[in-house]
Amino acid sequence: MPLTTTSDNIKLSAIIPLYNAGEMFRNFMDSLVAQTLTNFEIIIVNDGSTDGSECVAQEYAEKYPHIRVIHQANGGVSRARNAGLDIAKGQYVTFPDADDILYPNMYQTLIELCEQDDLDVAQCNGERYFVGSEKVKPIIPTDRLTSTAVLDGPHWLKMALATNRYLHVVWLGVYRLELIKKHHLYFEPGLHHQDIPWTTEFMFNARRVKYTQEVLYRYYIHGQSISNQKRTGMKNVEYQRHYLKIAKMLDELNKRYKDRVKIYAEFPRQVTREALTVCHSVRREPVQAAQKAMIDDIYTSGTRRIMLRNARGPKQWWQLLLWLYRLHNLRKKLG
Repeated sequence: MPLTTTSDNIKLSAIIPLYNAGEMFRNFMDSLVAQTLTNFEIIIVNDGSTDGSECVAQEYAEKYPHIRVIHQANGGVSRARNAGLDIAKGQYVTFPDADDILYPNMYQTLIELCEQDDLDVAQCNGERYFVGSEKVKPIIPTDRLTSTAVLDGPHWLKMALATNRYLHVVWLGVYRLELIKKHHLYFEPGLHHQDIPWTTEFMFNARRVKYTQEVLYRYYIHGQSISNQKRTGMKNVEYQRHYLKIAKMLDELNKRYKDRVKIYAEFPRQVTREALTVCHSVRREPVQAAQKAMIDDIYTSGTRRIMLRNARGPKQWWQLLLWLYRLHNLRKKLG
């Protein structure tokens, strides 16, 4: 079926930040142009690539009329996504990563769900593909969560967080653009894992959400991705500061929305969980100066108070108090 993408009938805008995607980019693009959904646009935001990815993107744009490439100086994933949102024309938007693979029926399946039930967001399951071992695992096993009926956003987020397998990622869903514009839901520039606060606030504003357990997206686990790189020393210190900021942002979201939506126990628990990842990083860090810097950040940023205020359930309280004890002793030892 030929693609028809006039501004009046575009159902979906796929916004792809592109920065040095490497050899995986062609496979990704092939899976994107093979989508069975026909009336959608592809917006590639070249974020200052230097490895030739931008040339590959332009090659696809010249071949397929529903692909646009825009160029900007390197500013990070958030700025690239925001640039795409500014020009998107679809009723819904999505944000796949340029080094992953989409199943051919992914977007048709999600858009049909949206149209059937007038959804603000439709989400699917995905799978992790471990490069090297070639093992494949579902992101959310079906013994943790199965397909849902239509739920409001906070209820869906509660259920997803309760699985302890949910990933705060934007690439497993399609999101109503009108809702994003209405509430000014843009991505935080310069923040790693910006999907976490963004998806949280979107769900706080969503009234109609549906999830399908069908696996429609393959997430590649490899050493080149930002989230899977191993860091030590000051690079690790800088990276962990993003998690401290995320915990603070989630805490502020819960306070700001407490009179508008039900704040389930899973929401504050998530705040403490994100901050505890920094505590685990302190233990694994081999450089003592970096350990000291991370502990100082936890103390000076007010993160201890944030964790204490948001801890929920005996298991998390036990973990938190144990870590506060360890950090206190390690801080004394390191001087």
